[in-house]
Order: sequence, then structure tokens, then C-alpha cells
Amino acid sequence: MLLDTYGRQAVDLRVSLTDRCNLRCTYCMPEEGLQWLGKSDLLTDEEIVRLVSLAVRELGVREVRFTGGEPLLRPGLVGIVAACAALEPRPELSLTTNGIGLARTATALKAAGLDRVNVSLDTLDPELFHTLTRRHRHHDVLDGLAAAEAAGLTPVKLNAVLMRGVNEHEAPALLGWCLERGYQLRFIEQMPLDAQHGWDRSQMVTAEEILERLRTRFELTPEPSSVRGAAPAERWLVDGGPATVGVIASVTRPFCRACDRTRLTADGQVRNCLFATGETDLRTALRDGSGDAELAALWRAAMWGKKAGAGIDDPDFLQPDRPMSAIGG
Repeated sequence: MLLDTYGRQAVDLRVSLTDRCNLRCTYCMPEEGLQWLGKSDLLTDEEIVRLVSLAVRELGVREVRFTGGEPLLRPGLVGIVAACAALEPRPELSLTTNGIGLARTATALKAAGLDRVNVSLDTLDPELFHTLTRRHRHHDVLDGLAAAEAAGLTPVKLNAVLMRGVNEHEAPALLGWCLERGYQLRFIEQMPLDAQHGWDRSQMVTAEEILERLRTRFELTPEPSSVRGAAPAERWLVDGGPATVGVIASVTRPFCRACDRTRLTADGQVRNCLFATGETDLRTALRDGSGDAELAALWRAAMWGKKAGAGIDDPDFLQPDRPMSAIGG
């Protein structure tokens, strides 16, 4: 098992497959992009599968989510999914993506064993999408969502970040649009994980503000806290249900006490928290010939040192040097 000193067990593994992305979202990276990892720095497909297998067979991981960067840019993605789907016990497999390229890969990913997808979309306005992402790819995301639904990668979940003075007014429209199509919407508070280190809490649209805007059009009833478990999203029934909307309030309502996640970066580093300032290097040990027992020991030690919380409100909080694209969402 992957335990920490507070009694939390990590059963949910987030695996970043690449730090590269085909969008340039303003809250994530500069327009010119970043210095990407070199090919030799990245874990190979076989190394990823070995570490996921170790986590599932020896360390108690039950859910695996592939992230990036943009994981659809990983050439070996379908093969990685298929190999992980063949593991015993079989983990639940999901993918977080910007949706670009999903229209041409959804069927193959489903056949390989992927269970569902989370797609990021912050606006229904194509021009605003271009302003936010610096790319004219809005139609590709919509096509990807439809393809995921058609392929059976369900429930299709949609993630949206609202920014003050930019797209916060779209909250009710986004929810209405998702309800019409059967997508499950999750709003995410903007977090201090941008490459520019320009995050400003005063400019963040809070969970309370999101809910206030949604209530101008919908009746929201909170789900019982017992239903949430370790899920990062608080959920509300919309107009009596059964449809729901979620808010991931990592900043104003942190859920660290119930955190069950461990993270593996594209270059083989274990992170015990999204906001951790340190990492444990599995790649070097892996390539030096370490056996599964040695790798498992390193991973357990990394998780044992996990802090009680992310500490965003602490006076000495330091934003991680590595941006979201390198860490994995």
C-alpha cells in the first residue's frame, strides 16, 4: 500500500505521458510555449507500463488516469492503455484531455480498454476559445466530445476553469449545454500552477461565486457528504436531479484530508501532491536495474512523507517550480 503518516492511502494514480501540449492556455503557459523534455528524459512506453503494473499489483492502486500536457500527443497511447487494461487486478482507466484529436482516437481507445474521458473546455464561444488557448481549435474539441460519447467513453466529463472578467458569465450556459448532451460538468478553481507564476488569488473565481451564478438559472441541492468519498468535486443535484454539477474548490475548500492520489510525471518522478516542491526519482532507479521491491520501497517512502495539506493559505507557501504541463493534471 501507499500510506502516509496521516493514514491516507493512495489508490488513484495520475500518470503524465508527455509535457507537450497543442494549446497555449493563458492560465497554464506562455504563448511561445515551454522548453519541452527531451526524448531520453521521458519514460518509454514499456517503463510506464512497468511502473503502472507495479502500482496496481504491489501498491494497491485501483484507478489510473492518463494526463499531460496533452496525452493524445503520445504516439504509443493506445498500446499503453491496452497493456494497462490487461493487468490483474484490472484498474479503472481514464484520460484527461483537451479533446483535440479525440475524434480520431476515441474508438481505438475504447477498444484498447479505456473506460472514460475528462475533456477540458472553458467556453462555448469559438472566438473566446481562441483568446484563451491562442488556437482556433474549438470545433475539434466539440467533435472530440461527441466522438467520446459515441464510442462509449462514458460518462463524458467536462472540466471548465472560470476567469474573472473573461468567461465567468458563461457558467449557467455551460451547465445548460452539458445537461442537454448528458455530459457531467465540473468547474475547477484556478490554481497556482501556471508556468508564468502569475496566479493571483484575488482574480480567481471562487466556488461560492460559481454557485451563485449557477443559481440564477438552476436549483442546486447538495449531495450528502457521504456520497463524495475521496472525490475532489463537491456535487450538487441540478433541479432535483438526477443530473449533477460539480465544483473542485482546491483553493477555497481544499480536500486534502481525503486525498487518495499519487502522481507520476512524464520523466518518471513521483509526486505525492500536486503542489509538492520535491519529487522522488524512479526513472534513474528503473534504468539502473532496480527490481520491483526497490522501486516499490522508493514509492512508499515518497508517499510516507506527504504533508497534511497543500498549504496554499500558509504564509510560506511556494508555488511548484514545475508547471501543470510537466506535473500532470
